[in-house]
Amino acid sequence: MPKPLQLPGTPEDTEQAFYEALQQGDLERLMACWSDEDEIVCIHPGGSRLVGHAAIRASFERLFAQGGLSLVPQPPHSIEPTLGIRVHSVVERLEVMGDDGPVQACVLATNVYVKTALGWRLVVHHASAAMADEPATVPAHSQRLH
Repeated sequence: MPKPLQLPGTPEDTEQAFYEALQQGDLERLMACWSDEDEIVCIHPGGSRLVGHAAIRASFERLFAQGGLSLVPQPPHSIEPTLGIRVHSVVERLEVMGDDGPVQACVLATNVYVKTALGWRLVVHHASAAMADEPATVPAHSQRLH
């Protein structure tokens, strides 16, 4: 069995490696960003909950069948609820093929990272469709509760 890829030292480094792998369609590098735990979870926009390496890997194999994604993540809003866990709320801007050619789309993603012996690893990636004009950052004093 190949040795797991050693990633750089911060959640931001792992997130950058994850998004670069998405852009390049690099399945091995993408899967190296995930924790070795069996309880990892991925939800693609409009999709069902995928649990474990086999299900997540198969979903990205299908996604990468046409190559990488034309995706640009915006800087995350980062939350550290406790030592060893980091939560990033990310606006993903991507280009998808519509009936009339390329269309800009926006996805909201929550990425949860856990510090492991091999570095920071992804344990949850939950993405959902958003409005096309979704702001890249959230105002500091939002009046909205939900």
